[in-house]
Amino acid sequence: MPQEHQKGSRGWSAARKGVWSRLRFTSLRLRLVVVFGLVALTAAVSASGIAYWLNREAVLTRTQDAVLGDFEQEMQNRAGALPEHPTQEELQHTAGQMANSSQRFSVLLIAENPQGRTVYGSSGGLSGFSTQDVPASLRKAVNERQKITSTNKHPYRLYWQRTVHGGTPYLVAGTRTIGGGPTGYMLKSLEPEAKDLNSLAWSLGIATGLALIGSALLAQAAATTVLKPVQRLGIAARRLGEGKLDTRLRVSGTDELADLSRTFNKAAEALEKRVADMAARDEASRRFVADMSHELRTPLTAITAVTEVLEEELEFEGGGIDPMIEPAVRLVVSETQRLNNLVENLMEVTRFDAGTARLVLDDVDIADQITACIDARAWLDAVEWDAERGIHARIDPRRLDVILANLIGNALKHGGSPVRVSVRVDREDGGDGAVPVNDEAGEGGSDGGERKDGGTREGGAGEDLGTGTEDGGTLPGGSVVIEVRDQGPGIPEDVLPHVFDRFYKASASRPRSEGSGLGLSIALENAHAHGGEITAVNSPEGGAVFTLRLPRDVSALTERDDGSAENTQNTENTDNAEDAEDAR
Repeated sequence: MPQEHQKGSRGWSAARKGVWSRLRFTSLRLRLVVVFGLVALTAAVSASGIAYWLNREAVLTRTQDAVLGDFEQEMQNRAGALPEHPTQEELQHTAGQMANSSQRFSVLLIAENPQGRTVYGSSGGLSGFSTQDVPASLRKAVNERQKITSTNKHPYRLYWQRTVHGGTPYLVAGTRTIGGGPTGYMLKSLEPEAKDLNSLAWSLGIATGLALIGSALLAQAAATTVLKPVQRLGIAARRLGEGKLDTRLRVSGTDELADLSRTFNKAAEALEKRVADMAARDEASRRFVADMSHELRTPLTAITAVTEVLEEELEFEGGGIDPMIEPAVRLVVSETQRLNNLVENLMEVTRFDAGTARLVLDDVDIADQITACIDARAWLDAVEWDAERGIHARIDPRRLDVILANLIGNALKHGGSPVRVSVRVDREDGGDGAVPVNDEAGEGGSDGGERKDGGTREGGAGEDLGTGTEDGGTLPGGSVVIEVRDQGPGIPEDVLPHVFDRFYKASASRPRSEGSGLGLSIALENAHAHGGEITAVNSPEGGAVFTLRLPRDVSALTERDDGSAENTQNTENTDNAEDAEDAR
């Protein structure tokens, strides 16, 4: 198909969809116009039809009565003066005289001459009005002799009939002369009356059309009057849904629409007040948690120092701790570590809630980052990973470490080893292919790792290698997808929608555990900060699968943030090795 034809087809399709969308948008307006139009059309057609029928009958009846009265009078005066057996010349002459009456109709006279033969006299001559123009039923009725009664004193009567010849309407009438004599027929054209009736019909049709147009205009005006407040209400509702709680409607009048506007304003005012109260309570709650966390850090620092000394005493071979109190000391040490982790997690949550969490971006190798995370936590024997070196991304390495530590630690606690971590690149979310990055190697020991772009890179496992863009290169598009799969029984279906909820634990029988229920929630918040997502599903082969999807370059997100707060995260505690918390 030619490109021009394709563009034309797309343009026509878009225009048609636009028309239909406008029709759907104004469907109530259209229904009002159609209903008004149908009502007006029905009323106008009914009135026009009745008026036409009444005028038609009046015109035809008036003309018909005048013609029949004149014909009957002529038959009595002129045809009645003829002898009982007139000649053809006498009939012809009388027919001509009768046709010159005021109504100007054609006349046909039929009689028997003295010799007993039937003779005809027509006002139009031999080629004029003849018996062929008279319907047979009318001739039969005229020649039929009636019974003489008290109400019918004459054996013959006047009969008439309307006929159409060649599209022209005619009035045909006939009667016999009272007391004996010729039979007369009359033919009168009703074409002038038909033209008058056609003019009347056209006038009524035009009036009907004008009434229809007027009703449509009135319906449009009425619809505008009714729908304009409804449209304003819809716009106000959309603004309210967008969070503009100060939206109000201008109220005028005392009708139902005005009452609706007042109700909307009252509802919006109540909603604004409720949201403001909830925001104030939420702010107070976040401030309380933040203040509590900061206040706890000072005594925790001293307590942690003491527990470190106690822990060294526990490991001392000389037995510096009494065996009777050794379990209590170990409990104090573990609970202090747990409390320290809980405080750090609460501070991290308050940063996300307050919107002060900022990304400190760097160009990292995903494989090195995973290796560093596993190695720092001594998980090398329990975790298998399939991460090819050379997959680079510009992200916050500290926050990626927190995400990986929580996902892998959660899988080890509840899923069982070995936990398998795999990395792949999804290019459907980004550009058409990878754009080469800087091929310069960072500092560090050589491990002989190969890059996907064909070059070689150096650096020890877990080091942040130089993959910057100093030579003008850019990071590839698409997304990095990291899957963490365990070998456990999986996540119960009723728990699966809540695995990322704060402080959520699947088992109510163990409310006190090593985890705080914040680990996976913090991991999800860190993924959202990168513009990514984490999903949890159960694998058909068994076990749970957590999938982390991050853009390979999140620089655009940091450009929208406040630049003055970009480095606020540098003062945070970078040692989040114990952040793998329980969310199941």
